[in-house]
Amino acid sequence: MSIRSIVLIVALLLVAAFVALNLEEVFRPTTLNFAFAQVQAPMGLVLLGMLCVLLVLFLLLMVFNQTAHLIEVRRISREAADQRQLADKAETSRYMELREYLRVELARIEERQQARTDALQQQLERSQAELARLLEQTGNSLSASLGEMEDRLERQERLPRGPAV
Repeated sequence: MSIRSIVLIVALLLVAAFVALNLEEVFRPTTLNFAFAQVQAPMGLVLLGMLCVLLVLFLLLMVFNQTAHLIEVRRISREAADQRQLADKAETSRYMELREYLRVELARIEERQQARTDALQQQLERSQAELARLLEQTGNSLSASLGEMEDRLERQERLPRGPAV
């Protein structure tokens, strides 16, 4: 229970105790002036009736305020849920955009990498062809040089040797 409810209950109990202790005076008739008429009625009972009417009006006002507050809380909760849903959708959309961006970027990087790999492969093939050509030329040059040396050696062997000096 809230402190407000406890204070209200204590106040009502005090009024009830006061009325119970002074019950004779509450029911004693007296002349009451209502501005447009004078009536013989118990003053305490009239005041107690007015207090009850004010209490009922106060309780109705509290119920009305509490109901209005609950309706407002429910509306705000619904709006918060709607906003949360919108935020979730926006976040999902951002994730999808990021995924698409990364997919495009990775494809672009892969294309560049493939182009570089192809260029490197072509350069390697050209280098291998050049190396093979150079090896063939070197082999041909060596063969020609060896052939020439063999020819010289054979000529020198065929030439008569002169006296040793």
